[in-house]
Amino acid sequence: MQFSLAEAPDEATAEKGRKLFAGQSEFLKGVVAMSGLPEADRVEVCFAGRSNVGKSSLINALTGTKGLARASNTPGRTQEINYFTQGPDLYLVDLPGYGYANAPLAVVEKWQKLLKRYLSGRQTLRRAFVLIDSRHGIKKVDDEIMALLDSAAVTFQCVMTKADKVKAKDLDKVMEQVRSALSKHPAAYPEIVMTSSEKGEGIATLRSIISGID
Repeated sequence: MQFSLAEAPDEATAEKGRKLFAGQSEFLKGVVAMSGLPEADRVEVCFAGRSNVGKSSLINALTGTKGLARASNTPGRTQEINYFTQGPDLYLVDLPGYGYANAPLAVVEKWQKLLKRYLSGRQTLRRAFVLIDSRHGIKKVDDEIMALLDSAAVTFQCVMTKADKVKAKDLDKVMEQVRSALSKHPAAYPEIVMTSSEKGEGIATLRSIISGID
């Protein structure tokens, strides 16, 4: 099946992922303009998603570093492109939440523009992980970001968040909608990762996927 769920990694692959994320995780800088991006000297992966989808919580779970990315119940708190170093060879990039944000319109427009410029112009960006809330599925604003990734020829992989908050029968319905929406996007990677930052579900799988990107 296209857009099947990513399987748990084998022992060797899981160990590679564990080792990568056992390295030091540090906040590097928050960027408000393309001129502020760090030198493109290593692979980077970015995390995109609607405001309050759980990006910060996922990054904290991946790195095993509580409070590395600041989680907030206020949608739109992340208004910069936040760079984290993961050991010497990888950048993790937390993008501004898109969609509804508790910020003035001019501010929202400014960082949405930055988001679009980053996605279409960063040569070391190897994959975007587009986070989708398991309770809601893909919304119009998600489709817009995915279309932008298509046009920028940036491979993106769908990561379902908050899987522990949904009953199995409801999740099946959401997944049907997600697969249908993804099938319209040529840049979509054919596997979906199911995660729960709270329960640790899918974290080893996502670490392994990232460790295999070069």
